Amino acid sequence: MPRGRLWTCAAALAAAAVAFAGAREVQASGPGFWPQWRGPLFTGEAPGAKPPVTWSESQNVRFKVALPGAGKSTPVIWGDTLYLTTAVPAGDELEFTVLALGRKDGATRWSRVVRREKPHEGIHKDGSFAGGSTLTDGQRVYAFFGSRGLFALDATGKVLWEKQLGQMKTRNAFGEGASPALHAGTLVVNWDHEGEDFVVAFDAATGREKWRAQRDEPTSWSTPLVITVGGRAQVVVSATNKVAGYALEDGSLLWETSGMTYNVIPTPVVAGDLLFAMSGFRGTALRAIRLGGAKGVLSGPPAIAWSHDRDTPYVPSPLVHQGGLYFLKHNSGILTRLDAATGQPSFTERLEGVANVYASPVAADGRIYVAGRDGGTAVLRAGPAFEVLAINRLDDGFDASPALAEGDLYLRGQKHLYRIAEK
Repeated sequence: MPRGRLWTCAAALAAAAVAFAGAREVQASGPGFWPQWRGPLFTGEAPGAKPPVTWSESQNVRFKVALPGAGKSTPVIWGDTLYLTTAVPAGDELEFTVLALGRKDGATRWSRVVRREKPHEGIHKDGSFAGGSTLTDGQRVYAFFGSRGLFALDATGKVLWEKQLGQMKTRNAFGEGASPALHAGTLVVNWDHEGEDFVVAFDAATGREKWRAQRDEPTSWSTPLVITVGGRAQVVVSATNKVAGYALEDGSLLWETSGMTYNVIPTPVVAGDLLFAMSGFRGTALRAIRLGGAKGVLSGPPAIAWSHDRDTPYVPSPLVHQGGLYFLKHNSGILTRLDAATGQPSFTERLEGVANVYASPVAADGRIYVAGRDGGTAVLRAGPAFEVLAINRLDDGFDASPALAEGDLYLRGQKHLYRIAEK
């Protein structure tokens, strides 16, 4: 299989390797890290980060770099490096590519083509062949291109191992887009499609398959969530027929409850003892699932603490921040906040200037950030009162979810990657 090309220089490789190795000693939950697409806590929140409130093409843009190909994946951040995926046209084929960029200047440190082929099926008109985000544990970078494979790379872009899982057949040929999850040296992949379904776990260091649990679901695009309950790690997968929890160590089914709507895309989030699963295509569904003591088939209270049946998202995943659960209606700029503990509504309001949203909301420093497909990003004050602080506009459109670290906000557009910072 073609390994692709690697463009770099010896000095850049040496610097990247030193930075990568040194960063492993730092806690990935600190303000300088966004190691997976929903951030260090997998809630959409960046603890300790302080990004700007206002920006424009002429204000607080520290870099704007053109990206090759096309992709919807969120940049992930480890130390001074950004990692992301893209699919670059090459004749009638695509080069499925992992990029490493300098965090402060956006300069390409390396670019690795991990697979070159012609996709076996198409994608949604708004979709991408590089929808899944990379993730990193400070030792390796992991990239999942669905039918093109799962790859682990080192700090220089060298492919350490790869796994081919077969060919997905997605509903209506809408394409593939879920990211893997990573916890304590185990990578987890959701493989729900119009064929044989499963969730599978791999050893992150070697690629060895640890376990595989069979499922029966239509296509879903929901990234697995790994949580720890009572000292035991479990994998939660949200889908149409069931929302289910599996033991991380062996894949055994721990609990399940009734599923969501069709075309499940949002990934659940957790606050305290409650897990929030939701979806919003051809219906609305939101359930707060009590994790303590969850076992077997869950139905009704107390296992289902509360539910909500309005204004749930189709594409964007929810956000938990400072006791609030935030989510968007379908793919619109209508934002709802509920009290995470009780489900009591705080507000449902339209964000003027952010009409169409695929990106998931993020939060830092008591503020909520919602990036839209038309180039607008709303900044709100977190809390039960609806207060818009700014509507910022750039000359690009944003489908990828933002990434936050320290004083930086990174926005991946259709053509460019922006670093937004006050200094």
